[in-house]
This record gives sequence, C-alpha cells and structure tokens, in this order.
Amino acid sequence: MIELRDITKTYKKNGEVEVRVLQSVSLDIKKGEFVAIMAPSGMGKTTLMNILGCLDRPTNGTYRLEGVEVEKLNDDQLSLIRNEKIGFVFQTFNLLLRASALENVELPMIYSLHSGDIRKRAVEALKAVGLGDRIHYKPSELSGGQQQRVAIARALVNNPSIILADEPTGNLDSVASDEIMAIFEGLHREDRTLIIVTHEADIAQRAKRLIQMKDGRVIHDREIE
Repeated sequence: MIELRDITKTYKKNGEVEVRVLQSVSLDIKKGEFVAIMAPSGMGKTTLMNILGCLDRPTNGTYRLEGVEVEKLNDDQLSLIRNEKIGFVFQTFNLLLRASALENVELPMIYSLHSGDIRKRAVEALKAVGLGDRIHYKPSELSGGQQQRVAIARALVNNPSIILADEPTGNLDSVASDEIMAIFEGLHREDRTLIIVTHEADIAQRAKRLIQMKDGRVIHDREIE
C-alpha cells in the first residue's frame, strides 16, 4: 500500500543553511497494518507524516501510494488523494468552533462533492465513535476526548483507505487517551490501515508495529506482540 524509497527532506534555514530533516527513509506499510512512528520532538516524525499524507513533498526519493508515484502528481491530484484516500486526525483537533459536531463531520463530503446522503453518513460516523447523542453540540460544549472523537468521525466519513493520526492523544488526559486508543484498536480490527505519530511510549505500544526515528532516520522497525 505504502512504499517509501530513500526519502529525504531538506529545508533552508534563514534562506541559506540547509537542514536535512529526513535522511534516506525507506519503508513499506501493508494494507491493514497498525503502525506507530515514535520519536522525540524535532526528529522528523511529523515531517514524515506530512509526506505520507501528501501535505508535503520529499526533496528526493520515491513515494508510491497504492501503486501511484505521489511525487509526480500535481496539486489538484494531491488534494483529491488527501480527500478520498486519507483521513487525518490531529493533536489540536482542528474543528470549526462555530460548527456543530455534525457539521464538522459533514465537511469532507461537501469538499469532495459527495452525492449520497451526507447528513446520514455523518450521523453514522458520529454514532460509530460513541457520540450519537452529541451530534448538535459545538466543540466548546464537548470535552477534549469528545472533540477528538469528532475528529476521528470526520476522518472516517469518506471511508479512506488510510488513517493518519499526529499525536492524537497529546492534548488528552490518561482516561480520554485510553478511550481514543480503544477506538483506533477497533478500527484496526476492521482491517483499516492506521499510522500514528507519537512521542509517548505507552501509546506506541498499543500499535502492532513500532517504527522509531532519530535524527531523521529510522533506527528501529519491529513488530509488537
């Protein structure tokens, strides 16, 4: 499903000094895997996540997503892939504060010009994450854990082949974190492909495969029993 070959990413600092954030990263991730990418801050994991999610392009290397060479796509094609094939969950939830949970979940379908019953699918997605009784609540009326559930429902509503979660429990207490990880584990049992970026060891251990990074390189890649 995902093939990375010798991916590098370089930024220019202050317009002059080149900083290499990713260095020759090669990975294969199969359909239905539950992968955690773990590293301290500043070690390249979020940059890698952005490349996997087609939010950024590598400086060098090859990225194939379901057989398609991503680096050869134009901006419109990348936008289409992000909307149809990838569901995003972020640490800061990224919800529209003046919109209800239902309206937030409907957004990806509106952007993709979905022709089905948008409201029905949004309600079903919210029910699937345990928020069937909160569909008309706004983010300010929800706890952090509930807001993240809305974000997960929004990520799922277009039925993407991959879910990318960047520090999904970073702003949550231990109880809410456990609830969110239980949802991800349930999605994995449904044969969803999940990739979670985290710096928390206990969160990473809930996945089935752990990739550890340091200084922009993959230093360990192992299955978790």
